[in-house]
Amino acid sequence: MSTLPADRLSASGPDLPHPTVTCVFAVTDTPPPDETVSVTPGHDGGGPLRVLAAGPLHLIVQDVPAAAFGEEALAERLNRPQELERCARAHHRGVETAASAGTVVPLPMATLYLDDHNAVRAVTARAASLRTLLDRLRHRTEWAVKVHGPGIAHASAAGDGPADGRSYLRRVSERRRTEREERERALALADAVDRELRRCAVAATRHRPQSEQLTGRSVPQLLNAAYLVDDARRAEFVRAVGELAHDAHRSALEVTMSGPWIPYSFARADEAEHDAHQEAGA
Repeated sequence: MSTLPADRLSASGPDLPHPTVTCVFAVTDTPPPDETVSVTPGHDGGGPLRVLAAGPLHLIVQDVPAAAFGEEALAERLNRPQELERCARAHHRGVETAASAGTVVPLPMATLYLDDHNAVRAVTARAASLRTLLDRLRHRTEWAVKVHGPGIAHASAAGDGPADGRSYLRRVSERRRTEREERERALALADAVDRELRRCAVAATRHRPQSEQLTGRSVPQLLNAAYLVDDARRAEFVRAVGELAHDAHRSALEVTMSGPWIPYSFARADEAEHDAHQEAGA
């Protein structure tokens, strides 16, 4: 039996003699119609998606084969890029369907329980914090903003002038100092973008910058951030990003935005409660 971190709903690794286990995609208090949910493709080999009541809350779930979703089998599958992408797409479809009727708390991919009873019991035990989180996310969406560049020009250490060792080492030192200063200036500009956008957001989080291999760009990613924005301030946020992108272009930086998204980055009950306490004390 395995568990996700304590701030998530626990997951059971089905090494028991159950033909299927219950996979939970999301929690909501405004469930979509059964006919909408049932036609959404879920994980391969599983049954149709369905709505499972847990008091005032509802889960979007699917019966999936225990043999394919046991701890070892699942870990082996998710280590294969194509399988990981397939599972991630299925999970997102389930969450997206749940969100078609209202606010949702998206759960981590492959959140599993032995059966419906265990899933309902786990949600019921955390109903208060989940309702707080749903209220926190209501009428708000996630926006992703990334800042790239500029590339650092690597000047030749040889240069012109004397070729003695001392001169060479001095030029190497100067080149490294210049590269470091350029990098620090670029990072400072990216930080300024983040600070400004936080003024328009309810909450923000910075993810680890992606590698150039993942982004497909030849310049480094300096900022990889997500912002939780009130729908009423959407136009203000979009306008702010546009203005920052225009200003950053003068410094050879590129600011890009995508959204609105389901707020995956902010679906943590402990963070919602912490932020709620901060707002109450403000």
